[in-house]
Amino acid sequence: MAYQTGIGQRTAVVTGCAAPRGIGLATVRRYAQEGWAVAMLDLDQTAVEKVAQEVRDESGQPVIALGCNVADPESVAAAAQAVLDSDLPSVGALAAIAGVASPASFLELSLEEWNRVMAVNLTGTFLTCQAFLPQMVEGGYGRIVTMSSVTAQHGGGVFSKTSYAAAKAGVIGLTRGIAKEFAQYGITANTVAPGAVDTDIRVGSTPEREAELAASVPLGRVAKREEVAALCVFLSSEDAGYITGTTQSINGGTYIA
Repeated sequence: MAYQTGIGQRTAVVTGCAAPRGIGLATVRRYAQEGWAVAMLDLDQTAVEKVAQEVRDESGQPVIALGCNVADPESVAAAAQAVLDSDLPSVGALAAIAGVASPASFLELSLEEWNRVMAVNLTGTFLTCQAFLPQMVEGGYGRIVTMSSVTAQHGGGVFSKTSYAAAKAGVIGLTRGIAKEFAQYGITANTVAPGAVDTDIRVGSTPEREAELAASVPLGRVAKREEVAALCVFLSSEDAGYITGTTQSINGGTYIA
């Protein structure tokens, strides 16, 4: 059954969704399972085209794949126009998931690395939200879901450090601002802030470190990427229509505020 918002099926746009063990691809699959059409945007066009075909075959839903550098305004604008020109239904949700990690300590942090982390995590979220919000306003339905991190909430993470914390804290502020500005259109904007998740973002980690990490979580394990995906898709639903401007923590009790 197609996802319904009163007038028919809607499209969810998901960024950063080509990695086989990523939150983005898990979110795409969850959207498709629940009847959404999906536009998949990723820097790796070859990889995203491959997984898009897999999702189409699994779900039977319309799915398109677009190569997109979220830190490049021209690339984002071209992707937004391609979605608008496609045969997909009206855009109803954006899950801005694309991001990069950075384990560099503060005194070893180069300006180049700082700019890289900000460009993808924060500027990329800004550009994709700005590009797709007009389509939501025009279509009369909108759900923005952005990706922050527990790192932003307590200043340090299980892998990334200060630059990542700053960028992901910026995502929280950006999302709250969008929530305020677009509430008049019935559009919501919320941030998801995961703790450790079973992805490959912790490059160079070891089985021993992963075991220590799981033991440090009050619930005794890291999150499944499908659990984060489920939260993103719920925040895109009609049932979440009165939830906006929030930061949804999903960290197993690692950070409780």
